[in-house]
Amino acid sequence: MKEILLILLLQLIYVPILTLRTIFLVKGMSMYASVFGFLEALIYVFGLSLVFSGDQSTLAMVVYAVGFGLGIIIGSYVENRLAIGYTTLTVNLMNKNEDLINRLRQEGFGVTVFQGEGRDSARYKLDILAKRNREPELWALIEQYEPRAFIISYEPRRFKGGFLLNSLKRTKPKQKRDVKPS
Repeated sequence: MKEILLILLLQLIYVPILTLRTIFLVKGMSMYASVFGFLEALIYVFGLSLVFSGDQSTLAMVVYAVGFGLGIIIGSYVENRLAIGYTTLTVNLMNKNEDLINRLRQEGFGVTVFQGEGRDSARYKLDILAKRNREPELWALIEQYEPRAFIISYEPRRFKGGFLLNSLKRTKPKQKRDVKPS
């Protein structure tokens, strides 16, 4: 019975590590991906050796598969909590909502406003880049000011320059200075 519980525990650790390794690899963070890849391989080999050692019980194989499925749920939860990377929201509005635009900028979001022509009248498009961990806050603000807005969210792979990157560069030295001993 100890082996069965160990197999389940290993899968509950292995699959979230697999998930994180994949995410770090996709985001170009190869050093983190390689560390997680090492841990993943170590746990994988150890877990399989338990499953295929001895009498190779059907129960051990089923527990291995159940652990994999549960591990996916845990891995997804961990990834959502970490919210690594950035998100871009494209917000389409019927009217130029200056209150929304100003509030977004006050909250530290970079907002670019475009005016276009719709079928019946002018339309306004906001492009907003934010850290992924702030996406729920961003959606809530937009919903508060423009509940009928059409919103598209996507994850940019690469970008250069702009308000957000410049503001992040300005805040990093301040954080380092605050940490230095006096």
